[in-house]
Amino acid sequence: MKPLTIKDAETVALGLQDEIRRSEESRYDHRLHGVLLVAQGMSCHQVSELLGDAPRTVAYWVRRFERDGLGGLTEEEKSGRPRRLSDEHLRSIDEALRRQPTDFGLTGNLWDGKTLSAYVTKQLDVSLGTRQCQRLFRQLGFRLRKPRPLIANASPEDQDRVKKTPPVGKKRRR
Repeated sequence: MKPLTIKDAETVALGLQDEIRRSEESRYDHRLHGVLLVAQGMSCHQVSELLGDAPRTVAYWVRRFERDGLGGLTEEEKSGRPRRLSDEHLRSIDEALRRQPTDFGLTGNLWDGKTLSAYVTKQLDVSLGTRQCQRLFRQLGFRLRKPRPLIANASPEDQDRVKKTPPVGKKRRR
């Protein structure tokens, strides 16, 4: 039989590996194939080169299979990092965002990431970064509002004086 080739094999291989890693079921099948190849006499290093995984990973699959059987090849529960804010903290933040920052001894009239971070540190004794506090706004259903500059409320003459673009018909000075 004539050997077949795939055009741009490296890119295709990367795409197939991404597809294998996409679902829990395909990752299980991938591990199953790795253990099967080791059971048929290939070394972990050979299997890793063939499947595109690290040799240590293949060895880990084999050890888990020997210890737990087929169940050892399924996805394990991943705990992840514990939350810093409890549900009670989130309720407290939600209530605080409905009031002014000055009610809590903070500066500014509107809430922003820095102000919320200061509130969480001061009131709840939890350290959160500005960016995480900005995400909290969205998570709690709020949106960030930017204060309008004072010039927006000024007279038309004052606004024209501050504008960067010249009025129509006038040329800029150079």
